[in-house]
Amino acid sequence: MDDQGDPEVLDRLLAARFSCRGFSPDEVPEDDIRAILTSAARTPSWCNVQPWHVDIVSGDSLQRLRDDLRADASLGSDYPFPPGYEGVHAERRREVGWQLYQAVGVAKGDREGSLREMLRNFEFFDAPHVAVISAPAPLGVYAAIDCGLFVQSFLLAAQARGVATVAQAALAQKSEFLRGWLNLPDDRLIVCGISFGYADPEHPANSFRAGRAPLHELARFHR
Repeated sequence: MDDQGDPEVLDRLLAARFSCRGFSPDEVPEDDIRAILTSAARTPSWCNVQPWHVDIVSGDSLQRLRDDLRADASLGSDYPFPPGYEGVHAERRREVGWQLYQAVGVAKGDREGSLREMLRNFEFFDAPHVAVISAPAPLGVYAAIDCGLFVQSFLLAAQARGVATVAQAALAQKSEFLRGWLNLPDDRLIVCGISFGYADPEHPANSFRAGRAPLHELARFHR
């Protein structure tokens, strides 16, 4: 490959990847999972500290985790969630929410239906695998930023291998529970989860694609 690289490959991966919310039961071979992790491990990090730690849960263990999450009533995240959304951020959040609800048949004002869809986060959208990403508390917010980069690398490495993904901040609301369930030390903070597997193309939740802001809304050029 020459010094110009191959931007079309990256563009295709970014365009094709989506947040999958309906998976087939087929497991991803462990060799492929290891290959995804090996690719994602090339992620750059602050001072090359590589703060991410990944717990992959599959098979019978994943079913136990689903059952235990169902029985757990606790909520609390290690990294504070936004207190609210305003302006354009609220508009974007609302738009993608209604796209999902329309796709799965949840009518406006159907609180039971919207709650049901939210709780699917804790069932991993029926994915056969979940990766839980954690970071060391002493490294502070920069470790979380590095983990965000790692998550993007994981998503693209999975997409390159035909594996669908959905990154889930919702799982961070179960931080204390997950730390105990995974037997993590107290100084590991839960950043997010990534449910992954093969997409079910017939699932209605997979029928829409979230929009993206135009370039003029996200960048300014100074000369």
